[in-house]
Amino acid sequence: MVTDQLTEIDEVIAYIHKHLDDPLPLSRLAGHISYSPFHFTRLFKERVGLPPLYYVSSLRLQKAKDLLLQTNMSIRDIGLEIGQQSLGTFTTRFTERVGVSPSQFRNSRLQADDQFRALRKLGDWEPEQRYLNHLNTVRGTICAEIPFDGVILIGLFAKPIPEGLPLYGTLLPSVGDFCFTGVRPGTYYLMATSLSWGMQAMDILLPHATLRTRTKEPIVVGPGSYIPHLQVTLYPPRVDDPPILISLSLLMNNFMNRVTSGVTR
Repeated sequence: MVTDQLTEIDEVIAYIHKHLDDPLPLSRLAGHISYSPFHFTRLFKERVGLPPLYYVSSLRLQKAKDLLLQTNMSIRDIGLEIGQQSLGTFTTRFTERVGVSPSQFRNSRLQADDQFRALRKLGDWEPEQRYLNHLNTVRGTICAEIPFDGVILIGLFAKPIPEGLPLYGTLLPSVGDFCFTGVRPGTYYLMATSLSWGMQAMDILLPHATLRTRTKEPIVVGPGSYIPHLQVTLYPPRVDDPPILISLSLLMNNFMNRVTSGVTR
């Protein structure tokens, strides 16, 4: 029964991708597998981690990223293409969830190339830090199903989707241990992706095929709380993964600024 329900949600995900340009109200999505909107929403959120309509809006923003880099369409027309009638609304939502404005994202290819080359030449990454007091610290070990030679971008996000700047984030030179200290009380989701050294700017800015990982269950940090050591694994994209909306170029830039200024986190 559970397997059947998972398969049905996968069918809806495929349906969403196929009909992304159409109106997709909740009733239409639920009706595709003959469920009530309430029951469908619960199953979808359990499977994907996001409400159905939030997932749809995320895919549409991913499409906007694709169009910004792969076409000469105006930013206004791209907003209309994904259902945003107002240029201002499209720009605001894109900036909030991607981290940069549509025009900045469109013009970020050269910057992404430069940042990636600078990362490869970087000799001093953030030093390994050991703490006797593990309270309010999120620690873990990250590995990968498929070997790769490159870097890992990892962070704690407010929602179960890599969008907006992570509340705590860093880059790692390889698989291994990670540590976020001084984490304020709250609810977080750990997300990570990898970039191989052979990638080009378009692969970085449109990370459709990068290895990734995420925690569907929230990491709850309370005052003076102890968080068990996490074990996470990077894997190839899966059908129920939300898109990576945050600009990876922005994350690389922020990391390099911290390293060059001598600030670690």
